[in-house]
Amino acid sequence: MGPSTSTPATVRTTAEIIATEDAWQIPTYSKLPIALVRGQGSYVWDADGRRYLDLYGGHCVAIAGHCHPRLVAAIREQAGRFLFYSNVVYSDVRALAAERVAALAPEGLRRVFFCNSGTEANETALKLARKHTGRKRVVSMVDGFHGRTLGSLGATGLVKYRDPTYPLPAGHVFVPYGDVAALERAVDGDTAAVILEPIPSMGGIRVADDGWFRGLRGLCDRHGALLIFDEVQTGFGRTGRMFFGQPPGVVPDLITGAKGVAGGVPAGVVFVREAIATRVSHGEQGTTFGGGPLACAAMAAVAQILRDEDLPGNAVRVGSHLMERLSAVRGVDSVTGRGLMLGLNLVRPAKPVIAALRDAGFLTGGCEGDPKQIRLLPPLTLNLDEADTFVSAMGAILP
Repeated sequence: MGPSTSTPATVRTTAEIIATEDAWQIPTYSKLPIALVRGQGSYVWDADGRRYLDLYGGHCVAIAGHCHPRLVAAIREQAGRFLFYSNVVYSDVRALAAERVAALAPEGLRRVFFCNSGTEANETALKLARKHTGRKRVVSMVDGFHGRTLGSLGATGLVKYRDPTYPLPAGHVFVPYGDVAALERAVDGDTAAVILEPIPSMGGIRVADDGWFRGLRGLCDRHGALLIFDEVQTGFGRTGRMFFGQPPGVVPDLITGAKGVAGGVPAGVVFVREAIATRVSHGEQGTTFGGGPLACAAMAAVAQILRDEDLPGNAVRVGSHLMERLSAVRGVDSVTGRGLMLGLNLVRPAKPVIAALRDAGFLTGGCEGDPKQIRLLPPLTLNLDEADTFVSAMGAILP
């Protein structure tokens, strides 16, 4: 089979697209049997013209909605003006992105490092923590997920991804999320950092109580360890505040972000406490494409959209509405999470329900750590009418 001369604009059916991808890509992904070609707001369309309400956001990415007009305009303008130059020079759009994105962070963490993805952000945070403390030991959560590159994978507790054929970094200890006693046993004077997702996602969406987070902060302070919040999924307004730690009053030493920070353009960021940032030297960390002009234009636009349209506030309003209404649906055991990061816990396996929802025109996510949980990670632009449409579908599908 030779390469196709078709362009993305060429009309292809779903079946043709699936066949072409499978012919040329290595089989690393288990994919849904749909081929999406267009998106707008909370909706996406497949190659055969079918519309879906997107409650998953492409793995939590489309926080500003699909193809937000201001984001599209910013990307188009930048693409027509200057596509790329590396970090060896200064850039007007990088300066704008750094100013706007850093302003979203908690006070004291307003120095940033731009990269390309969540796993790269976590690698950077772990590297900074080890350099700053002079220690190597890292504590993370049993069912946490921090990425697929080796450094981040070393801190990932989910057994499925810790393939023993790969030489994972040593010095990692795992404790159950929310377990105070286990943390106290694990964190000591040899600990460089504790890294965690404030709300686990792939391990099962639920939220530890505020006291556990405050205790974690105190424990790190007592032993001189750094606290890293992996906010790749919880960050940028998803839980109802820009970042998770604000309501319990817990400020970590480093925050990592990616997913929705650029609304769909690959980008990641590490927010760094000033005392750590001042100890970083030239050449210690770098990336060719991180902080490139196109990604920075997208990040600057998303940061402004988040503020101007109060998307964190919308996450609270719509998320609370969903939690209340879904909790009353027969067949739903409970709804956990915060804002528009929700775990829909069923009384039966979720996989057939997810498939039935897709057949009915709704995209949702499953959960590696809990086969009875449906994960909802929709655009933060989701409105109440759209939410109610989903609730009605759940009521019709569940027994």
